[in-house]
Amino acid sequence: MLTRKVGATLAVALTLILSTASPAFAHGADAPDATNYRSAITSTPALDGLEIRTIEAGARLQLTNRTGRNIEVLGYQGEPYLEIRPDGVYENFHSPATYLNITIAHVDPPAHADPTVPPVWNKVSDEPMYRWHDQRALWTSPQQPDVVRADPGREHHLRDWTVPMRVDATPLQLKGTLDWVPPGASWLWWLAAIGGGALLALLGLTARPRVPLALLAIAAGAVGLVYAVGRELDAGYSSALPILGQLFTAQLWNTVTSLVAIAAGIYALTKPKGDGDFALALGGAAVGLFAGMTNAAVFHRSITPLPWGTTTARLLVAAVIALGAGVAVAAMLRLRGTAPPPSEPAVLTALPPAEPAVPTAAEPPAASAPPAPPA
Repeated sequence: MLTRKVGATLAVALTLILSTASPAFAHGADAPDATNYRSAITSTPALDGLEIRTIEAGARLQLTNRTGRNIEVLGYQGEPYLEIRPDGVYENFHSPATYLNITIAHVDPPAHADPTVPPVWNKVSDEPMYRWHDQRALWTSPQQPDVVRADPGREHHLRDWTVPMRVDATPLQLKGTLDWVPPGASWLWWLAAIGGGALLALLGLTARPRVPLALLAIAAGAVGLVYAVGRELDAGYSSALPILGQLFTAQLWNTVTSLVAIAAGIYALTKPKGDGDFALALGGAAVGLFAGMTNAAVFHRSITPLPWGTTTARLLVAAVIALGAGVAVAAMLRLRGTAPPPSEPAVLTALPPAEPAVPTAAEPPAASAPPAPPA
């Protein structure tokens, strides 16, 4: 019965993840989980207090202005687009870039987006920091470049890019490069993830694996949380409270299922075999699916949304898949041992035939006492 419950729950979870498949946990409207296009900054304006970096695997630019002066970013036709002032960020209502930079995909700006009209500034942030998609620094076409289609296995320099800026009346330039970087062999990482999970699943065939399985479930949840935190660091968040907020919004499924795996491991350490294994099966499957499989794009892409490099990102995802799947399968194997054996049908034994009753002679009636003589 328990194994059937686990199987049904896992089927529902798998259906849910497939039916809701999308660019998961995107921060900037449609930031990719990973990409093969590397956007790198090569030169920034030399101003003390001005910091510019790429975030979300290069999908957006982040500008922080601590100079005490107004920094103006120009749009695609040289019009004023952004002003990052000491008191916050302002967008030009009439700049086409205000609407084009909402998403990586192409959108048509509204009719009032006219770069020749004097700017109308709308305040969009109280902090002197802003993040935006800049299509000058991205490859926005759904089609690969011709040079990549001709030879996808080699690295290619696609173009140099420039984002013009102004401080007061002084022109500035942010410069960078856009390159294609081939992803390498993804099958090696899939082999590590699936093979590792299969080896861990063998623990379900040993005599007393509950404590190791519980610790592995806790480890799977911890690794899932590390990956989620890494994504938020790469998205430009650096302090604890903003990261915590993002974990329960942008990284909700990753965070919740990682915590579920940790809770399942702790629960299994304190509960009987059947209950503990049931929790481990669900917790391992949840973290393997939602914190592992949903991030498996890093196996197939060369630029990953973590600040620690592509290899680290792939190791973390492979570890979550292997640990989660291994714990889930091992716990299900243990659940098979907790099912009660099928009861044997009761055997009815025939009673011996009753012997016929032997008739007995009737006893004579008891003699009555003689009447007493008269006085």
